[in-house]
Amino acid sequence: MADHDERSNGTSPAEVEPPRAIEGILFDFHGTLAQVEPPVDWVLAAAGACGAALDPGRATALADRLITAGRAGGPLPRRIPPQLAEVWAERDLYAHCHRAAYTGLADTVDSGIAGFAEALYERLLVPAGWAPYSDAAATLAALHERGVPIAVVSNIGFDIRPHFAAWGLDRYVDAFVLSYEVGRIKPDPQIFEKACKMIGVPPERALMVGDSAADAGAVKAGLATLVLPAAEPGRANGLWATLALTN
Repeated sequence: MADHDERSNGTSPAEVEPPRAIEGILFDFHGTLAQVEPPVDWVLAAAGACGAALDPGRATALADRLITAGRAGGPLPRRIPPQLAEVWAERDLYAHCHRAAYTGLADTVDSGIAGFAEALYERLLVPAGWAPYSDAAATLAALHERGVPIAVVSNIGFDIRPHFAAWGLDRYVDAFVLSYEVGRIKPDPQIFEKACKMIGVPPERALMVGDSAADAGAVKAGLATLVLPAAEPGRANGLWATLALTN
C-alpha cells in the first residue's frame, strides 16, 4: 500500500527534501512584529498635535478617507496621483521620498486642519504610533535565549530602531536591514543575503518570517519562508511557530 501511495503522488522518500536546521531568523517589521495604531486613534492623535479636537464621527470619516487615499502601514492606495508617482516608486529607498509620498497622499484629503498631513506622518516615527504584537516580545526573547541570531528586514523609509528600544525589544535583535539604508527592496534576493551575512548565518540555514509576497521572495535567496497573516494591533499573530522550527 505504501508503494502504491508513493507512485500515485509522484514522489518517493529520496525526492523529499530533508528538514533544514534553522540557525537564524529574519523577521519583517510591519504586519509581522508590529502593527500601526488603529485608524481613528491615528487621526485623533495627529489632530491633537495640531491643536484640533475632533468628534468621533468626524474622526472616523477622516480615517476612512485617509486609508482609501493611502496610509503608511495600511492597504496600498487604489490610485497614485501623477504628481506623486516618482516619490511613490522610490518611497522605500529614500527617507525624503517616503515622507513626500505619504504626506502627499494625506494632502489629497481635505481635513481643514493646518499641518495635518505632516502630523499624521509623524505618528509613524514615534513608538506610540505602533503596537507590537502580543507574542512578539516573548518569541524574540525565547529565540535569543536559544542563541538564535535575529535580523529585522523591512521595506521602509525611516529608522525603526528607536521603536524597538522603546519597547525593550532591541536587546534581541542582532541586525536591522532597512531598505532605505541598504538600497535594496524586498523581494530582491540581495536584501535577504545581506541580512544573513550580517547575522553570520548562510541563507540555506535561515528562515524569513513575514506577512507578504515580498517576504516570501526570500526563497529565491535560498531561505526557508514562513508567511503569517497580519493581525490587529496588540493581538497575537502566530510568531510562536518559529520556536517549533528552531528546536
